[in-house]
This record gives sequence, structure tokens and C-alpha cells, in this order.
Amino acid sequence: MGRRGLAIIAAGLLAFAASGCTSQKTGTGGQPADGGKIKVGLVTKTDSNPYFVALRDSAKAEADRSGAELIALAGKFDGDNEGQVAAIENLVQQGAKTIMITPSNSTGILGAISNARDRGVLVIALDTETDPKDAVDATFASDNTEAGRMQGTYVKAALAGKAPKLIMLDGTPGSTVSEQRHNGFLEGIGLKNGDPAILGVEATNGEQNKAQTATENLLQRDTSVNSVYTINEPAARGGYVALQAKGIAAQVMIGSIDGSCQGVTDVKEGKVVATVMQFPKKMAAQGVQAAVEFSKTGKKPTGFVNTGVTVITDKPVAGIQSQDTAWGLQNCWG
Repeated sequence: MGRRGLAIIAAGLLAFAASGCTSQKTGTGGQPADGGKIKVGLVTKTDSNPYFVALRDSAKAEADRSGAELIALAGKFDGDNEGQVAAIENLVQQGAKTIMITPSNSTGILGAISNARDRGVLVIALDTETDPKDAVDATFASDNTEAGRMQGTYVKAALAGKAPKLIMLDGTPGSTVSEQRHNGFLEGIGLKNGDPAILGVEATNGEQNKAQTATENLLQRDTSVNSVYTINEPAARGGYVALQAKGIAAQVMIGSIDGSCQGVTDVKEGKVVATVMQFPKKMAAQGVQAAVEFSKTGKKPTGFVNTGVTVITDKPVAGIQSQDTAWGLQNCWG
């Protein structure tokens, strides 16, 4: 065979070898073809609320342990639906095979979620359900209705037979979490929306400053309040500051939900009678584990995964299972 023939054969062998090195198959669930890290996206309501910071940090730690890459984005504020839509689109473009999201708006985000799923992306809701629930593949969250019910049941017990004179510091209008906790609390304390025992209701977006202003406004109308529902612990702190400024904090039973170390400390110091601890670190870690499993095997999580809640108080009452603040400080946010 001449040199020309040998050269053609050699070139063909080189081309075949090169194509064999670059045509690795993609795993069933989207394992990176180049052997790179699995990309897991996370979209939280904000990147400043300590609750979502803890959730993000837990997701990052679990991703690092699993050899995955976490790409974390967030809305500019609680309720920033447009920011979350843009974040989902960004993550799809970056090649995330799973996107975990804490929806600010349980219906407004549906289009972006649907588009991502149509492109083969696994979508997991954390902390907050979508509406409808099956708009995502799975949800890892607290039962927020039950958390509100536990808060209301405890506050009712703490009133020791006194008729409630209640103000309600809600979250974000239209938020599923806000509605579930609000309604659960009323069920626990034994009231219905519109009951005269409810002295006032204000939205706070779960922010301390807004909650303080809201409470100040409500107290201008009526200072006979003896109980306060709060959507979360920053709202509880805002409410307490306003009550303290009026000199009536000691007469008021404030309940809350979250279970941060600061929130547990507020219970220990007597500012809040009880808080219902959630476990966002567990939500995030389990979400990342599911994302990695999906990328490796194609197996998807489904349905609602309840990550649990626990009442934290140093004044236990009969019939309500609880843990004290010492336990709470050891386990805050799971």
C-alpha cells in the first residue's frame, strides 16, 4: 500500500478515536455528558431573610458533600414573582438539571415552572407549595396549616381562659404559606375570619420593620390586645417592639413560627410565649439529595414530603407536645 493510502487510513482512525472520546451518553436523568458536576439550582424568596439564608447554606453544604454544584438565586423581596421567573429562566440556560424553589407567588410562577419541566428539568418546591400542588414534581416543606394550628392552640392555652383580643401580623397577600398559617392559627385559637375578637389584621411581608409599623397602627385603634399571631419571627420581633413602646408587652401573648436561634432566644427571654420550629436545613438537604439521585438514575421524587414542626416553649401546657429552649437552641432550623 502506498503512502497516500496509509495516510488516509491513519486519518480515519484518528477521526474515529476522536469521535469516541466526545460522544459519551447522557445519564437517564441528565448526568453531565462531559463528566462535570451536576448543576442544582435554588431560587429563594429573598437572599437576606435569615430563614432562606439557612436553607441556602444547607443546600450548598449538601451539594458540596454530593459533588454537585449549587447555583443560588433569589427574588429582590418577598413577593418578587418577576425576579423568581427570571431566576428560573437563568438557571435553565445555565444547564441546571434540577431547580428547587420557594415560591413567592404560588400561582404566578407556574408558567416558568412548566417551561422548565417541558425541557426535562426536575422542579422541587421547598417550604412553600405551588397552587396547584402538582405543578412541581415534589414539595419538601412543613405542614404550614398544622404549624399555624399549633401556634393558635398554644396561644389559646397561654391565655388561661381569657377571651382573645387578637391582632394578626400576616405575611404577603396571596402567599399560600401566609394563608395556611393564618387559617391554621384561627382554627387553633377557635376563631373565624371576621370575628369581633380579631382587633385587626395587617400584612407585613414577614419583615420586622413593617411588622412594627403595622402593630403601631393597630394599637392606635385599640390597646386592649392580649394576643398576637405572627407569620414568622421577624414579624414577632417587630410586634414586640411596638407593644413594649406602649408599655403593654407583658399583657400580650405573642406566638410565632420559624425556629431560628434568635427566635428561640426570644422565647427564652419571654418576648414570645412559643414558636413553632421548622426545619429548612432538612428541606434543603433532602431536596439536593433528590436532585443528585435524579441526575444519576432518572428517579424523581413525588408528592408532599412533610419535614415536620415542633413547638418550642419554656412554659409547657397539658395536651401540647413541646420542647424547651435548651433543646431549641441545639436544634434551631434542623
